[in-house]
Amino acid sequence: MIQSSQPGRACALTIAGSDPSGGAGMQADLKTFHQFGVYGMAAVTLLTVQNTQRVSRVEILSPELITGQIAAVLEDIPPHAVKTGALGNSAVIEAVAQFHFPCPLVVDPVMISKHGAPLIGTEARSALITHLLPKTALLTPNLHEAEVLAGIEVTNLPQMQEAALRIADLGAASVLIKGGHLEGDALDLLYHQGGFHCFTAPRHNTAHTHGTGCTYSAAITALLASGEQLTDAISVAKAFISNAIESNPGLGHGHGPVNHWANPV
Repeated sequence: MIQSSQPGRACALTIAGSDPSGGAGMQADLKTFHQFGVYGMAAVTLLTVQNTQRVSRVEILSPELITGQIAAVLEDIPPHAVKTGALGNSAVIEAVAQFHFPCPLVVDPVMISKHGAPLIGTEARSALITHLLPKTALLTPNLHEAEVLAGIEVTNLPQMQEAALRIADLGAASVLIKGGHLEGDALDLLYHQGGFHCFTAPRHNTAHTHGTGCTYSAAITALLASGEQLTDAISVAKAFISNAIESNPGLGHGHGPVNHWANPV
């Protein structure tokens, strides 16, 4: 049995890919954990060659190296919450799923990059559904990912509700569908304990949204690690990511990063 971490400091682990430009992936997760006062740890799953304009190369690490990183963390500084980002292929997904984390697991089912580069294939999607979703406390798909997982078109709130129900039937305890690409306010839908909850924020007209999904799910993970209830964690994280988009630092020549120094409350 994995023992609780040291008292007095919430800890969170991200299992994700690396973005050398710092806007997404494990870099975004660690910045977000830190902003919420949570000690962040990272197990790297894949390396990318990317910036705000392109992804030109993806190298997936071996499952043994990834599980070795996770095991090393768990034996010494067990986290209070864990999140996954880009996992790359079915072998990595199955390897990660063999762990029994004694804390909430937030799964961001990263399938495609902001630049349109595919980050997961058909076999990996099947592995995600079969092996990882049954262990997931919260799944955070965007609209495209929800369509793939639910097998239906998702372009409005009723379809988001139907998709959330279908995805929950696949094994995820709770499902948060991010409606950032809908018209109007930025609307997210949570299916949790048999009910629906909506979270909205003003839409900000900007191209600087690189790493939004990573940062949002990392904020939720940090808050869960700190002991917040799920709906409260999402509400605070939603306000944070909205502030982070609005106050983006304007870096890069493409889809620039959000502001990881944004006010977390």
